[in-house]
Amino acid sequence: MKISIVIPAYNEERYIGRCLSSIFREGGENFAEIIVVNNGSTDGTAEVVGKFSGARLVSEPRKGPNAARQRGLLEVQSELVAYLDADTEIDKNWLPSAAKEFTRRPDLVCLSGPFFYWDLTRLESVLVRVYWYCLATPVYFLLGYMAVGGNCVIKRDALRDIGGFDTSINFYGDDTNMARRLHKVGKVKFKASFSVWTSGRRFKGQGFFKTGLLYAGNFFSEVILHRPLTKKHRDVR
Repeated sequence: MKISIVIPAYNEERYIGRCLSSIFREGGENFAEIIVVNNGSTDGTAEVVGKFSGARLVSEPRKGPNAARQRGLLEVQSELVAYLDADTEIDKNWLPSAAKEFTRRPDLVCLSGPFFYWDLTRLESVLVRVYWYCLATPVYFLLGYMAVGGNCVIKRDALRDIGGFDTSINFYGDDTNMARRLHKVGKVKFKASFSVWTSGRRFKGQGFFKTGLLYAGNFFSEVILHRPLTKKHRDVR
């Protein structure tokens, strides 16, 4: 069961090479294609992607991760679509684990898991793990759904059935919106061991606790009110 990989990229020349290298290094024969969606970049993102012959670059001028993800959805060929952020790296178990989960559970429409960060302090890294294991996971079991937009694999037809991504959402709450709507058509699974590594640039750029509160506040706003709490976001590059 091969998987199409979609990566939104806005001014990601610093990280996109690391992300693509990890996929080609660790992905083996488990992915069908890689689509990088250039989301209005003004730096050298396109040039870096062009160095990887196995990655296809498409353009989406409408700004925002969901607009880029939606463009990727229109381009993919496989039944399963993986979404990664441009500053993430996978290990050798990530794609096989996803394929195994979808093979084992025909009702599964979305598999997701946590981010861990390679550049936070030791204390911050501990707090992130406490958040995922002691707070987020129990909330997931209570709600029945949870997803991280930059670390998920989704059935293409299920996404199309719910009308795709909500491109009116600017940034915060986008993944919770997606998970909540997918939960209506199938099983959304959040698996703590299904993790990827990524940069902690947003924590460093905005402050660790402020960023955590922004994500948590928008998560619960989307769950309860079905809309994000925060309309704007800061690009941290």
